[in-house]
Amino acid sequence: MPGNSFGELFRITTAGVSHGPGYLVIIDGCPPGLPLSAEDLLPDLRRRRPGQSKLVTQRQEEDVPEIWSGVFDGRTDGTSIGILFRNTDPRSQDYSDIKDKYRPGHADFTFDAKYGFRDYRGGGRSSARETVCRVAAGAIAKKLLGQQGVRVLGYVKQVGDVIAAMADPSAVTLEQVEATPVRCPEPEAAQRMINLIEEVRKEQDSIGGVCELVAVGMPPGWGEPVFDKLKADLAKALLSLPAVMAFEYGAGFGVATARGSANNDPFVARGGRIGTETNRHGGMLGGISSGEPIVLRVAIKPTSSLPRPQRTVTRTGEPTEIVTRGRHDPCLLPRFVPMGEAMVALVLADHWLRWRAQCGTHG
Repeated sequence: MPGNSFGELFRITTAGVSHGPGYLVIIDGCPPGLPLSAEDLLPDLRRRRPGQSKLVTQRQEEDVPEIWSGVFDGRTDGTSIGILFRNTDPRSQDYSDIKDKYRPGHADFTFDAKYGFRDYRGGGRSSARETVCRVAAGAIAKKLLGQQGVRVLGYVKQVGDVIAAMADPSAVTLEQVEATPVRCPEPEAAQRMINLIEEVRKEQDSIGGVCELVAVGMPPGWGEPVFDKLKADLAKALLSLPAVMAFEYGAGFGVATARGSANNDPFVARGGRIGTETNRHGGMLGGISSGEPIVLRVAIKPTSSLPRPQRTVTRTGEPTEIVTRGRHDPCLLPRFVPMGEAMVALVLADHWLRWRAQCGTHG
């Protein structure tokens, strides 16, 4: 399998490269009758698009979605939804110098190793621009989840050594996230993050960080107990995004130093249902949702494209230097948030459909 599709019952397939004519996403499995228009996709697409602030790349792409199929009279009709995005500001000439050089941190060498040649204009198929397709599909998944009372929200928790202290991730609002260009809901930490990003940008460098993602309103019972654990599908979804280097949920790596007596979450009766006093398990037990908020974190690496000289080699192995031209994010975190939300929503929508098909009658 070529690996251009994701999901089982709610399935997306993407095509396109960053310096080609544009991108296409096909969405299969969306139930009929969902109210849907291009305008419904714009809020998340605008959160993802380049050029939205001086903290991100200044490539100017409006990312206007063209819905070609799957919608009739303002509602999904149950058939494949096709959405097209046209590239309008590629500046391919910025990449002529890297035709025969491998950029550190990029997939240039591995694409050559796999295919024997590569599209050297930007990142080609591995470009983060491909995520415009995922964010559009994720916006549709969010609408489906909203009908089930489930909300997905992400925010920047850390940039470099600046960490936001979030007492209750499930209480964060979209308004708090969008209040600053760095998308951190804690104002004091957000300003320190902005200052740090500005500092590294002036130094012609980049910085990484952590995005936290939360799904609230989750019912218990979604997910499969063995190979298709909810946590496993969420990990694959998020690790499939560009620049993601690590994934954890709940207490994450903190369990390595914990004792079982302190790490277990006691069960309690809560409002006519079963819940837990704490949520160190991150909303999933045995790969199945517990009904508590799902809490995930991913670590994002610093942008690999730098305007300063870096050592590398040519395709023939000759030592050389490279300076990456073009427009690149000094920090990927602000634009990553809607990408991460989209992948979480796609997984949850897929597992909701799987639960409905398998167990919905007893719910």
